[in-house]
Amino acid sequence: MNYIIKNVYGKTNGKKISVTVPGSKSITARALLIAAVAKGESTLYGAQFSDDCATFLNCLNKLGIKSEVNGTTVKILGCNGVLPEKNAEIYVGSAGTAARFIPALLAFQSGKYTLTCSDQMKKRPVKPLIDTLKALGARFEFHEKENSYPFTVYGTANPAEKAEVDITESSQFLSALLISAVCAGKRLKITARGSHGLDYVNMTVKMMREFGATVKTEKPQKNLQKNGKIENKYVVFGNYEAKTYRVEPDFSAACYFYAMNKILGTRVFAEGVTENGLQGDYKFIKLLQNFDGGKIDMSEFSDQALTLAAIAPYFKNPTEIRGIEHIRRQECDRIAAIVYNLTEMGVKCEEFADGVKIFPSQPKPAKIKTFGDHRVAMSFAVTGLRADGIEIENCEVCAKTFANYFETLDETVKKVTE
Repeated sequence: MNYIIKNVYGKTNGKKISVTVPGSKSITARALLIAAVAKGESTLYGAQFSDDCATFLNCLNKLGIKSEVNGTTVKILGCNGVLPEKNAEIYVGSAGTAARFIPALLAFQSGKYTLTCSDQMKKRPVKPLIDTLKALGARFEFHEKENSYPFTVYGTANPAEKAEVDITESSQFLSALLISAVCAGKRLKITARGSHGLDYVNMTVKMMREFGATVKTEKPQKNLQKNGKIENKYVVFGNYEAKTYRVEPDFSAACYFYAMNKILGTRVFAEGVTENGLQGDYKFIKLLQNFDGGKIDMSEFSDQALTLAAIAPYFKNPTEIRGIEHIRRQECDRIAAIVYNLTEMGVKCEEFADGVKIFPSQPKPAKIKTFGDHRVAMSFAVTGLRADGIEIENCEVCAKTFANYFETLDETVKKVTE
Protein backbone atom coordinates (compact mmCIF):
# COMPACT_ATOMS: atom_id res chain seq x y z
CA MET A 1 0.00 0.00 0.00
CA ASN A 2 1.23 3.50 -0.88
CA TYR A 3 0.69 6.66 1.13
CA ILE A 4 0.69 10.19 -0.32
CA ILE A 5 1.92 12.84 2.13
CA LYS A 6 0.10 16.15 2.34
CA ASN A 7 2.22 19.31 2.14
CA VAL A 8 1.10 21.52 5.06
CA TYR A 9 3.99 23.99 5.17
CA GLY A 10 2.71 27.46 6.02
CA LYS A 11 -0.73 26.12 6.97
CA THR A 12 -0.18 25.23 10.64
CA ASN A 13 -1.94 26.95 13.55
CA GLY A 14 0.76 27.08 16.23
CA LYS A 15 -1.30 25.17 18.80
CA LYS A 16 0.52 23.03 21.32
CA ILE A 17 -0.68 19.45 21.03
CA SER A 18 0.33 16.07 22.39
CA VAL A 19 0.82 12.77 20.62
CA THR A 20 0.93 9.25 22.02
CA VAL A 21 3.55 6.87 20.69
CA PRO A 22 3.95 3.14 21.43
CA GLY A 23 6.14 1.85 24.23
CA SER A 24 9.83 1.55 23.52
CA LYS A 25 10.70 -1.47 21.39
CA SER A 26 14.19 -1.63 22.86
CA ILE A 27 13.00 -1.48 26.46
CA THR A 28 10.14 -3.91 25.83
CA ALA A 29 12.46 -6.53 24.35
CA ARG A 30 14.92 -6.22 27.22
CA ALA A 31 12.14 -6.32 29.81
CA LEU A 32 10.61 -9.41 28.20
CA LEU A 33 13.89 -11.30 28.33
CA ILE A 34 14.86 -10.19 31.83
CA ALA A 35 11.39 -11.07 33.15
CA ALA A 36 11.60 -14.46 31.42
CA VAL A 37 14.88 -15.23 33.20
CA ALA A 38 13.80 -13.78 36.56
CA LYS A 39 12.44 -15.63 39.58
CA GLY A 40 8.67 -15.14 39.91
CA GLU A 41 5.97 -13.36 37.91
CA SER A 42 6.65 -9.90 36.50
CA THR A 43 4.07 -7.45 35.17
CA LEU A 44 5.13 -5.07 32.40
CA TYR A 45 2.98 -2.02 31.67
CA GLY A 46 3.09 -0.01 28.46
CA ALA A 47 4.82 -2.76 26.48
CA GLN A 48 5.05 -2.45 22.72
CA PHE A 49 3.61 -5.31 20.71
CA SER A 50 4.52 -4.40 17.17
CA ASP A 51 5.74 -7.19 14.89
CA ASP A 52 9.23 -7.28 16.42
CA CYS A 53 8.15 -7.51 20.05
CA ALA A 54 5.34 -9.95 19.31
CA THR A 55 7.92 -12.15 17.59
CA PHE A 56 10.23 -11.86 20.60
CA LEU A 57 7.51 -12.94 23.03
CA ASN A 58 6.53 -15.84 20.76
CA CYS A 59 10.16 -17.05 20.84
CA LEU A 60 10.09 -17.02 24.63
CA ASN A 61 6.78 -18.89 24.65
CA LYS A 62 8.31 -21.58 22.41
CA LEU A 63 11.01 -21.96 25.07
CA GLY A 64 8.40 -22.72 27.71
CA ILE A 65 8.00 -19.23 29.19
CA LYS A 66 4.37 -18.62 30.16
CA SER A 67 2.87 -15.19 29.52
CA GLU A 68 -0.45 -13.39 29.47
CA VAL A 69 -1.02 -10.32 27.29
CA ASN A 70 -3.81 -7.79 27.78
CA GLY A 71 -3.35 -4.81 25.46
CA THR A 72 -0.05 -3.21 26.43
CA THR A 73 0.21 -5.12 29.71
CA VAL A 74 2.01 -8.44 29.86
CA LYS A 75 2.54 -10.85 32.73
CA ILE A 76 5.51 -13.20 32.49
CA LEU A 77 6.32 -16.13 34.73
CA GLY A 78 10.10 -16.30 34.89
CA CYS A 79 12.14 -19.51 34.81
CA ASN A 80 14.83 -18.43 37.32
CA GLY A 81 17.53 -18.85 34.70
CA VAL A 82 16.65 -22.38 33.53
CA LEU A 83 14.40 -22.71 30.46
CA PRO A 84 11.59 -25.30 30.70
CA GLU A 85 12.08 -26.46 27.09
CA LYS A 86 15.31 -28.27 26.25
CA ASN A 87 14.54 -28.85 22.57
CA ALA A 88 12.71 -26.29 20.47
CA GLU A 89 12.41 -24.73 17.04
CA ILE A 90 12.23 -20.93 17.04
CA TYR A 91 11.46 -18.41 14.30
CA VAL A 92 12.92 -14.92 14.88
CA GLY A 93 11.55 -13.45 11.64
CA SER A 94 13.10 -10.05 10.86
CA ALA A 95 13.34 -9.04 14.52
CA GLY A 96 16.97 -8.05 14.96
CA THR A 97 16.76 -7.87 18.75
CA ALA A 98 15.31 -11.37 19.03
CA ALA A 99 17.86 -12.66 16.53
CA ARG A 100 20.71 -11.48 18.78
CA PHE A 101 19.23 -11.86 22.28
CA ILE A 102 17.73 -15.36 21.95
CA PRO A 103 20.94 -17.18 20.87
CA ALA A 104 22.80 -15.63 23.81
CA LEU A 105 20.14 -16.95 26.18
CA LEU A 106 20.30 -20.42 24.62
CA ALA A 107 24.10 -20.56 24.89
CA PHE A 108 23.74 -20.76 28.68
CA GLN A 109 21.12 -23.55 28.59
CA SER A 110 21.48 -27.33 28.41
CA GLY A 111 19.55 -28.09 25.27
CA LYS A 112 19.31 -28.19 21.50
CA TYR A 113 17.58 -25.28 19.75
CA THR A 114 17.04 -24.63 16.05
CA LEU A 115 16.61 -20.99 14.99
CA THR A 116 15.25 -19.83 11.63
CA CYS A 117 14.47 -16.38 10.28
CA SER A 118 13.28 -14.27 7.33
CA ASP A 119 15.43 -13.86 4.22
CA GLN A 120 16.14 -10.28 5.32
CA MET A 121 17.55 -11.41 8.66
CA LYS A 122 19.93 -13.86 6.99
CA LYS A 123 21.82 -10.85 5.58
CA ARG A 124 22.26 -9.09 8.91
CA PRO A 125 25.44 -9.57 10.97
CA VAL A 126 25.55 -12.06 13.83
CA LYS A 127 29.03 -13.61 13.49
CA PRO A 128 30.73 -11.59 16.29
CA LEU A 129 28.12 -12.81 18.77
CA ILE A 130 28.36 -16.40 17.55
CA ASP A 131 32.16 -16.30 17.89
CA THR A 132 31.76 -15.19 21.50
CA LEU A 133 29.17 -17.85 22.31
CA LYS A 134 31.39 -20.54 20.79
CA ALA A 135 34.28 -19.39 22.99
CA LEU A 136 32.00 -19.68 26.02
CA GLY A 137 31.33 -23.33 25.18
CA ALA A 138 28.20 -23.36 23.02
CA ARG A 139 28.21 -25.37 19.78
CA PHE A 140 26.58 -24.38 16.48
CA GLU A 141 25.45 -26.20 13.35
CA PHE A 142 24.84 -23.88 10.41
CA HIS A 143 22.20 -24.92 7.90
CA GLU A 144 23.09 -22.60 5.02
CA LYS A 145 25.98 -20.18 5.46
CA GLU A 146 28.73 -20.39 8.09
CA ASN A 147 28.20 -18.09 11.10
CA SER A 148 24.80 -16.96 9.83
CA TYR A 149 21.14 -17.78 10.26
CA PRO A 150 19.60 -20.39 10.20
CA PHE A 151 21.41 -22.59 12.70
CA THR A 152 21.10 -25.02 15.61
CA VAL A 153 22.71 -24.09 18.92
CA TYR A 154 23.71 -26.52 21.66
CA GLY A 155 24.05 -24.67 24.97
CA THR A 156 26.51 -25.33 27.74
CA ALA A 157 25.82 -25.84 31.44
CA ASN A 158 29.39 -24.92 32.32
CA PRO A 159 30.39 -21.82 30.35
CA ALA A 160 33.80 -20.21 30.48
CA GLU A 161 34.31 -17.46 33.05
CA LYS A 162 35.47 -14.83 30.55
CA ALA A 163 34.08 -13.60 27.24
CA GLU A 164 35.14 -11.11 24.60
CA VAL A 165 32.82 -9.58 22.01
CA ASP A 166 33.34 -7.17 19.12
CA ILE A 167 30.53 -4.59 18.99
CA THR A 168 31.74 -2.64 15.95
CA GLU A 169 28.74 -3.83 13.90
CA SER A 170 26.13 -3.76 16.67
CA SER A 171 25.98 -2.99 20.39
CA GLN A 172 23.19 -5.59 20.60
CA PHE A 173 25.86 -8.30 20.72
CA LEU A 174 27.01 -6.92 24.07
CA SER A 175 23.50 -6.30 25.44
CA ALA A 176 22.53 -9.87 24.52
CA LEU A 177 25.52 -11.27 26.37
CA LEU A 178 25.05 -9.06 29.43
CA ILE A 179 21.36 -9.88 29.98
CA SER A 180 21.78 -13.65 29.79
CA ALA A 181 25.08 -13.75 31.68
CA VAL A 182 23.18 -14.29 34.93
CA CYS A 183 22.27 -17.76 33.60
CA ALA A 184 25.93 -18.77 33.79
CA GLY A 185 25.54 -19.45 37.50
CA LYS A 186 28.82 -17.67 38.28
CA ARG A 187 30.59 -14.40 37.74
CA LEU A 188 31.10 -13.72 34.06
CA LYS A 189 33.71 -11.21 32.97
CA ILE A 190 32.94 -9.60 29.63
CA THR A 191 35.24 -7.46 27.51
CA ALA A 192 33.69 -5.52 24.65
CA ARG A 193 35.75 -3.97 21.88
CA GLY A 194 34.70 -1.61 19.14
CA SER A 195 33.80 1.98 18.36
CA HIS A 196 30.01 1.55 18.54
CA GLY A 197 28.02 3.93 20.76
CA LEU A 198 27.03 2.48 24.14
CA ASP A 199 23.71 4.24 24.83
CA TYR A 200 21.70 1.04 24.34
CA VAL A 201 24.20 -0.93 26.42
CA ASN A 202 23.86 1.61 29.23
CA MET A 203 20.09 1.13 28.98
CA THR A 204 20.61 -2.62 29.31
CA VAL A 205 22.83 -2.28 32.38
CA LYS A 206 20.35 0.05 34.13
CA MET A 207 17.48 -2.35 33.52
CA MET A 208 19.49 -5.36 34.71
CA ARG A 209 20.25 -3.55 37.96
CA GLU A 210 16.59 -2.55 38.37
CA PHE A 211 15.66 -6.23 38.27
CA GLY A 212 18.29 -7.10 40.88
CA ALA A 213 21.35 -8.33 38.96
CA THR A 214 24.81 -7.02 39.80
CA VAL A 215 26.73 -5.41 36.94
CA LYS A 216 30.12 -3.87 37.58
CA THR A 217 31.63 -1.68 34.88
CA GLU A 218 35.10 -0.42 34.18
CA LYS A 219 35.31 2.82 32.22
CA PRO A 220 37.74 2.68 29.28
CA GLN A 221 40.98 4.60 29.55
CA LYS A 222 42.58 6.32 26.58
CA ASN A 223 45.45 3.84 26.56
CA LEU A 224 43.19 0.83 27.09
CA GLN A 225 43.01 -0.28 23.47
CA LYS A 226 43.64 -3.39 21.43
CA ASN A 227 43.97 -3.23 17.65
CA GLY A 228 42.84 0.40 17.83
CA LYS A 229 39.49 -0.47 19.45
CA ILE A 230 38.48 0.83 22.87
CA GLU A 231 37.80 -1.83 25.49
CA ASN A 232 34.88 -1.73 27.92
CA LYS A 233 34.85 -4.27 30.74
CA TYR A 234 31.90 -5.70 32.69
CA VAL A 235 31.40 -8.25 35.45
CA VAL A 236 27.93 -9.81 35.80
CA PHE A 237 26.58 -12.01 38.61
CA GLY A 238 23.50 -12.54 40.76
CA ASN A 239 19.90 -13.11 39.67
CA TYR A 240 16.83 -11.24 38.51
CA GLU A 241 13.81 -10.88 40.78
CA ALA A 242 10.34 -10.44 39.32
CA LYS A 243 8.86 -6.96 39.59
CA THR A 244 6.26 -4.58 38.23
CA TYR A 245 7.85 -2.48 35.51
CA ARG A 246 6.59 0.37 33.33
CA VAL A 247 8.00 0.66 29.80
CA GLU A 248 8.85 4.17 28.59
CA PRO A 249 7.33 5.55 25.37
CA ASP A 250 9.46 4.90 22.30
CA PHE A 251 11.73 7.92 21.89
CA SER A 252 12.66 6.74 18.39
CA ALA A 253 9.01 6.91 17.36
CA ALA A 254 8.61 10.29 19.05
CA CYS A 255 11.54 11.76 17.12
CA TYR A 256 9.55 11.90 13.86
CA PHE A 257 7.17 14.39 15.44
CA TYR A 258 9.99 16.54 16.80
CA ALA A 259 11.49 16.52 13.29
CA MET A 260 8.08 17.71 12.09
CA ASN A 261 8.31 20.61 14.56
CA LYS A 262 11.73 21.53 13.20
CA ILE A 263 10.64 21.95 9.59
CA LEU A 264 7.08 23.22 10.11
CA GLY A 265 7.37 25.31 13.26
CA THR A 266 4.69 23.20 14.96
CA ARG A 267 4.48 22.56 18.70
CA VAL A 268 3.91 18.82 18.98
CA PHE A 269 5.24 16.94 22.01
CA ALA A 270 5.15 13.23 22.79
CA GLU A 271 3.65 12.19 26.11
CA GLY A 272 6.14 10.66 28.53
CA VAL A 273 9.27 11.72 26.62
CA THR A 274 11.75 13.43 28.97
CA GLU A 275 15.49 13.89 29.13
CA ASN A 276 15.58 11.65 32.22
CA GLY A 277 14.59 8.56 30.24
CA LEU A 278 16.71 5.50 29.46
CA GLN A 279 16.83 6.06 25.69
CA GLY A 280 19.73 7.73 23.94
CA ASP A 281 17.56 9.02 21.10
CA TYR A 282 16.70 12.01 23.30
CA LYS A 283 20.01 13.37 21.99
CA PHE A 284 18.29 13.84 18.63
CA ILE A 285 15.52 15.92 20.17
CA LYS A 286 18.13 18.13 21.85
CA LEU A 287 20.15 18.37 18.64
CA LEU A 288 17.18 19.76 16.73
CA GLN A 289 16.82 22.71 19.08
CA ASN A 290 19.67 24.68 17.48
CA PHE A 291 20.81 22.60 14.50
CA ASP A 292 20.68 24.21 11.06
CA GLY A 293 23.17 22.03 9.23
CA GLY A 294 26.79 21.14 9.90
CA LYS A 295 28.84 18.03 10.59
CA ILE A 296 27.53 15.61 13.19
CA ASP A 297 28.69 12.22 14.50
CA MET A 298 25.54 10.15 15.03
CA SER A 299 27.17 6.89 16.12
CA GLU A 300 25.46 7.07 19.52
CA PHE A 301 21.95 7.66 18.15
CA SER A 302 22.17 6.21 14.67
CA ASP A 303 18.50 5.19 14.48
CA GLN A 304 17.82 8.87 13.86
CA ALA A 305 20.32 9.26 11.02
CA LEU A 306 17.51 8.63 8.54
CA THR A 307 15.27 11.16 10.29
CA LEU A 308 17.91 13.87 10.18
CA ALA A 309 18.74 13.09 6.56
CA ALA A 310 15.04 13.32 5.64
CA ILE A 311 14.75 16.91 6.91
CA ALA A 312 18.29 18.01 6.04
CA PRO A 313 17.27 19.59 2.68
CA TYR A 314 15.38 22.24 4.65
CA PHE A 315 18.37 23.40 6.71
CA LYS A 316 20.30 26.57 5.89
CA ASN A 317 23.65 24.80 5.66
CA PRO A 318 24.77 21.41 4.29
CA THR A 319 24.39 18.51 6.72
CA GLU A 320 27.16 15.93 7.01
CA ILE A 321 26.25 12.81 9.02
CA ARG A 322 29.16 10.54 9.98
CA GLY A 323 29.93 7.58 12.24
CA ILE A 324 27.05 5.44 10.96
CA GLU A 325 28.77 2.83 8.78
CA HIS A 326 27.03 0.06 10.74
CA ILE A 327 23.55 1.13 9.55
CA ARG A 328 24.41 -0.31 6.14
CA ARG A 329 23.73 -3.74 7.71
CA GLN A 330 20.34 -3.10 9.30
CA GLU A 331 16.95 -3.78 7.69
CA CYS A 332 18.52 -2.39 4.53
CA ASP A 333 21.63 -0.41 3.62
CA ARG A 334 20.27 2.75 5.19
CA ILE A 335 22.99 5.05 3.87
CA ALA A 336 22.29 3.84 0.33
CA ALA A 337 18.54 4.28 0.97
CA ILE A 338 19.12 7.90 2.03
CA VAL A 339 21.14 8.66 -1.09
CA TYR A 340 18.71 6.90 -3.42
CA ASN A 341 15.59 8.65 -2.15
CA LEU A 342 17.10 12.11 -1.80
CA THR A 343 18.47 11.83 -5.33
CA GLU A 344 14.99 10.84 -6.55
CA MET A 345 13.73 14.06 -4.96
CA GLY A 346 16.38 16.10 -6.75
CA VAL A 347 18.40 16.73 -3.59
CA LYS A 348 22.18 16.77 -4.03
CA CYS A 349 24.06 14.49 -1.67
CA GLU A 350 27.46 12.82 -1.32
CA GLU A 351 27.87 9.29 -0.02
CA PHE A 352 30.70 8.15 2.28
CA ALA A 353 31.52 4.76 3.73
CA ASP A 354 30.27 5.91 7.14
CA GLY A 355 27.77 8.59 6.25
CA VAL A 356 26.34 11.14 3.85
CA LYS A 357 26.47 14.88 3.11
CA ILE A 358 23.21 16.56 2.10
CA PHE A 359 22.90 19.96 0.48
CA PRO A 360 19.96 22.33 1.03
CA SER A 361 17.27 22.39 -1.65
CA GLN A 362 13.51 22.02 -2.07
CA PRO A 363 12.59 18.35 -2.62
CA LYS A 364 10.65 17.56 -5.79
CA PRO A 365 7.78 15.06 -6.18
CA ALA A 366 8.97 11.45 -5.88
CA LYS A 367 8.03 7.94 -4.82
CA ILE A 368 9.97 6.86 -1.77
CA LYS A 369 11.40 3.36 -2.02
CA THR A 370 11.31 1.88 1.49
CA PHE A 371 13.53 -1.18 0.84
CA GLY A 372 11.36 -3.04 3.37
CA ASP A 373 12.63 -0.76 6.14
CA HIS A 374 10.20 0.84 8.60
CA ARG A 375 12.51 3.77 9.39
CA VAL A 376 12.85 4.71 5.72
CA ALA A 377 9.07 4.96 5.44
CA MET A 378 8.57 6.94 8.63
CA SER A 379 11.48 9.33 8.08
CA PHE A 380 10.68 10.38 4.53
CA ALA A 381 7.02 10.83 5.43
CA VAL A 382 8.23 13.85 7.42
CA THR A 383 9.99 15.22 4.32
CA GLY A 384 6.65 15.21 2.51
CA LEU A 385 5.04 17.52 5.06
CA ARG A 386 6.96 20.37 3.42
CA ALA A 387 7.09 19.19 -0.20
CA ASP A 388 4.57 18.38 -2.90
CA GLY A 389 4.02 14.91 -4.30
CA ILE A 390 5.96 12.73 -1.85
CA GLU A 391 4.54 9.20 -1.93
CA ILE A 392 5.66 6.41 0.41
CA GLU A 393 5.65 2.96 -1.19
CA ASN A 394 4.85 -0.10 0.95
CA CYS A 395 4.00 1.99 4.00
CA GLU A 396 2.81 -1.15 5.81
CA VAL A 397 6.45 -1.87 6.73
CA CYS A 398 5.85 0.44 9.71
CA ALA A 399 4.12 -2.49 11.43
CA LYS A 400 7.58 -3.62 12.50
CA THR A 401 7.65 -1.02 15.30
CA PHE A 402 4.78 1.50 14.91
CA ALA A 403 1.79 -0.12 13.22
CA ASN A 404 -0.46 2.96 13.32
CA TYR A 405 2.22 5.51 12.45
CA PHE A 406 0.43 6.95 9.42
CA GLU A 407 -2.88 7.13 11.26
CA THR A 408 -1.14 8.98 14.10
CA LEU A 409 0.57 11.28 11.59
CA ASP A 410 -2.79 12.02 9.94
CA GLU A 411 -4.39 12.85 13.28
CA THR A 412 -1.48 15.07 14.25
CA VAL A 413 -1.50 16.96 10.95
CA LYS A 414 -5.23 17.53 11.29
CA LYS A 415 -4.80 19.01 14.78
CA VAL A 416 -2.03 21.38 13.74
CA THR A 417 -3.85 22.65 10.65
CA GLU A 418 -7.55 22.84 11.64
